[in-house]
Amino acid sequence: MPNFTSGDGVRLHFEDEGAGRPVVLVAGFCAPLESWELQRRDLAAAGYRVIGFDRRSHGRSESPAYGQRIARHGADLHELLVELDLRDAVLIGGSQGASAVWAYYDLFGPARVGAVVTIDQTPRMVNGDGWEHGFYGLTKQNVGTFFAGGVPDTGRGLRQPRTAGIAELVELLGGMPAFADPGTPERRALLQSHAEADWRDVIARMAVPNLLIAGRDSQLWPCEHATAVAATNPLSAVVTLEDCGHAANLDQPEATNAAILEFLRARS
Repeated sequence: MPNFTSGDGVRLHFEDEGAGRPVVLVAGFCAPLESWELQRRDLAAAGYRVIGFDRRSHGRSESPAYGQRIARHGADLHELLVELDLRDAVLIGGSQGASAVWAYYDLFGPARVGAVVTIDQTPRMVNGDGWEHGFYGLTKQNVGTFFAGGVPDTGRGLRQPRTAGIAELVELLGGMPAFADPGTPERRALLQSHAEADWRDVIARMAVPNLLIAGRDSQLWPCEHATAVAATNPLSAVVTLEDCGHAANLDQPEATNAAILEFLRARS
């Protein structure tokens, strides 16, 4: 299996397929790279080199007790790009994976990056101070304890699960991908780091084209987060997917893939 060792000694797993412009897929909290299979298939068919990345404590990467903060995950992503000597890369992050992408850009800038796509991740999880597009119910007063029991059910958004995408994913993989246990100490520490971050200033100064995809019926936050932050950068674009919850790559895989490919073709 293709792996490399991070600068702080952690074995990190990735998969690398195809030729052409590199696209790096970074999955959300507890999700392995296999959760992107429906996107990998269509991107590879469109002629892109597709790299799936298991962040530390995710998939087949090691899960140390240290480095469980979003900034370190951004540094890991940078080390992947350096390891593979990727240039003009497209970084695609879903949910918490989007935060890892923004952390990368915050630390290392656009030198190796040609475009960014984020999928249903609000840039600021905490509500207040004029920002009401964060995680439902999360405020400055409760941010220290809000996720102590894991990610709560907000009772909002799409309530009837969409199963067609999941069924297609299972058929392609021959089984359901293995998601990590969210309750371990290292992943709880990571979730807390994720909860406290604010990436709005990073998006505002991003010097590469970036697409924010939002689920109209996200269970975690209002879809308006995307249009609100995109208004701060003329290089930002927004696609809001109808009849779609937080897991857009599984709820509406065809629409998600079409939005990504149209964005990339228009900016190739």
